[in-house]
Amino acid sequence: MIPRYSRPEMVAIWEAQTRFRIWFEIEAHACDALAEIGVIPEAAAKAIWAKAGHVTFDVARIDEIERETKHDVIAFLTHLGEFIGPEARFVHQGITSSDVLDTCLSVQLKRASLLLLADIDHLLAALKKRALEHKMTPVIGRSHGIHAEPVTFGLKLAQAYAEFSRDRARLEAACKDISTCALSGAVGTFANIDPRVEAHVAAKMGLTVEPVSTQVIPRDRHAMFFATLGVIASSIERLATEIRHMQRTEVLEAEEYFSPGQKGSSAMPHKRNPVLTENLTGLARLVRGMVVPALENVALWHERDISHSSVERMIGPDATITLDFALARLTGVIEKLVVYPENMAKNLNRLGGLIHSQRVLLALTQKGVSREEAYHLVQRNAMPVWRGEGDFLTLLKADPQVSKALSASELEDLFDLAYHLKHVDTIFARVFGAD
Repeated sequence: MIPRYSRPEMVAIWEAQTRFRIWFEIEAHACDALAEIGVIPEAAAKAIWAKAGHVTFDVARIDEIERETKHDVIAFLTHLGEFIGPEARFVHQGITSSDVLDTCLSVQLKRASLLLLADIDHLLAALKKRALEHKMTPVIGRSHGIHAEPVTFGLKLAQAYAEFSRDRARLEAACKDISTCALSGAVGTFANIDPRVEAHVAAKMGLTVEPVSTQVIPRDRHAMFFATLGVIASSIERLATEIRHMQRTEVLEAEEYFSPGQKGSSAMPHKRNPVLTENLTGLARLVRGMVVPALENVALWHERDISHSSVERMIGPDATITLDFALARLTGVIEKLVVYPENMAKNLNRLGGLIHSQRVLLALTQKGVSREEAYHLVQRNAMPVWRGEGDFLTLLKADPQVSKALSASELEDLFDLAYHLKHVDTIFARVFGAD
């Protein structure tokens, strides 16, 4: 991923030096287990750690060897041998390249998941704080982009909190699912490696053993992992899109923080554009775009082919780095979001009281008017207001068929904004708990 959309801690997980360090640890822990069961000398296992346990691998040298061997793991093992010396013959006993590559990828994806889970926690904290701040700040709810009935801005943020809470649970499950280790040999039969070696390495690397591997860890695990990242990206876009709509000039109920010295347009000095949330929308598309290749990686030939390899070399780093950046950026947007309650109130009243139409409809039915007739009465008074021709309550009071069923005071009571917000506490308790 390009530096513009990257954060150092996540990038470090995917750097070559990190990858080679994980490869070494897998190989060295395997040697410990082999020594424990008497396959290789104990002194050799100790020498491997002593001679290479703290070295910085020469990435350029490994690349140089790979240009000749055309094989990345062999190039690494050759370079490792340059540190270790004669004991290097005991490294990679009975395991195959995919054992190292797949177990390493599991470690990297688990580490990436832990960072992403922390990102979501920070976002959840920001959402909860702002939701509680605006718990009872009224704002118009919209369906199809059209004014519907009142909600609160806090409820909008509470919905996002609930969604990202589900995303967090999904990611926890995906992290657990992807955290498996396979050291089962060329076609997964353990013909040349004892299963106890796999169990030892799994424990040391913070993984569980893969119940049945072929030459690879089954890619349904990876498919689910990247699909989960895609769902999280969609949640990011959902909230980003809401903020973008609320920042539109005609709405302006909330907007991204505009810092001193910031410029919105090279041509128009007045512009304050929702650039961060627009950026988040684009980044979400990138992450989702990596889901289909992960799904297509599931179907490999027989015990293994490498059609998945080139895909994962790209989507592993790019999806996690991009999502990490996006979650952090969204958290910043929410923390600094500028909210305009006065504009929310103005927009609530833009349609001259039409937002209370359902209450009038229901009240008429409670007075014995058929639903069809009640709908007709309410709509015929609503449409002039929609066209800017009068006030809804005034027109209803002047309609003899409406006033026959509902008195002026009863009609006025139906225009109480608090009626729509009476269950906000109940919803918040469902989302955030009793506190």
